[in-house]
Amino acid sequence: MPETGGTHVAADEIRGAAHGTAPAPLSVLDLVTVGAGSTATEALRTSVQLSRFAESRGFHRYWVAEHHSMPGVASSSPAVILAHLAAHTERIRLGSGGVMLPNHAPLVIAEQFGTLEALAPGRIDLGLGRAPGTDGATAAALRRTDTLNEGADDFPQQLAELTRFLDDDFPDGHPYGRIHAIPGPVQGTTPGGVQSAHRPPVWLLGSSGFSARLAGLLGLPFAFAHHFSAQNTIPALDLYRATFKPSEVLAEPYALIGVSALATDDAAEARRQVRAAALNMLRLRMGHPGLFPDPEDAERHQFSPMEEDFVASWTGNVVHGTADEVRTGLDELHKRTGADELMITSHAHRGELRLRSYELIADAYGLPTA
Repeated sequence: MPETGGTHVAADEIRGAAHGTAPAPLSVLDLVTVGAGSTATEALRTSVQLSRFAESRGFHRYWVAEHHSMPGVASSSPAVILAHLAAHTERIRLGSGGVMLPNHAPLVIAEQFGTLEALAPGRIDLGLGRAPGTDGATAAALRRTDTLNEGADDFPQQLAELTRFLDDDFPDGHPYGRIHAIPGPVQGTTPGGVQSAHRPPVWLLGSSGFSARLAGLLGLPFAFAHHFSAQNTIPALDLYRATFKPSEVLAEPYALIGVSALATDDAAEARRQVRAAALNMLRLRMGHPGLFPDPEDAERHQFSPMEEDFVASWTGNVVHGTADEVRTGLDELHKRTGADELMITSHAHRGELRLRSYELIADAYGLPTA
């Protein structure tokens, strides 16, 4: 296992606090959904509104996911979006859920998140994944190579290199020893420098056991994608906890899970929206990604028996319905998994429905109003 250098991360930046009657800290995962008949500009405006709302109601953190070549997802550049959100918020933690490390040179990520840390000191999280966040052809275009290098043996080395850049602590004689990520700690050790050595905490993201084990061995916080890999949630969390080794970052394991949840004023509307979300995912899985469909489009679609099976499986993993139904579903999920934090992602055709979903969930748990 490669060394990952110093950490300079305070544990309380990782652990959140539950508010109201919530069973755990609540956070937000945003894919910047673009619905049919809408624009990326409108979706990004919704993200600003949602981040400000989440901050006002005591949600712990707000993460943006990296996806590519998907018309219905406008979050291809998390660092750019996070810089914009940082300018419109004051307290809430902002981060990537996640940056797909194999798509980028580690130095570039260190520079981007060093810049974000300078813009919003003490509020930035760096969540990292090892999947491409897209299809193989798009991944090759991103990396300018036909060799995707997604093997399990490659990610730990990339992570170690990134961490060394973040901490500016390559050992003597290392080829990168004279290279510094700017903004970064070297600005504090240069004559006249006063830059803090603090940098964003690193999280590992995953939908299987690989990142769970690696996060445990390195003593890092772990985020599991329950929203699209529910069958692996408990095995991955068990593996993370079993392999966890205390570190400078964490004395005990800390794991959040991503949860797809949609609350509406009317349960029937929640079912319509979730079915449209299932159609969106079905099209993606079939290699025909598009804008997020409206419910009427889903109602007109002639689903084959195989497609209906997929829809049933997908919607069964989305906590949806009225506010009370969603609260009950989230409580049960927390009890079943023991997750330290619930990161909620709400998908709907219109931005106002996404905003309303988080409002209903916040009200159901009695989250603070200021």
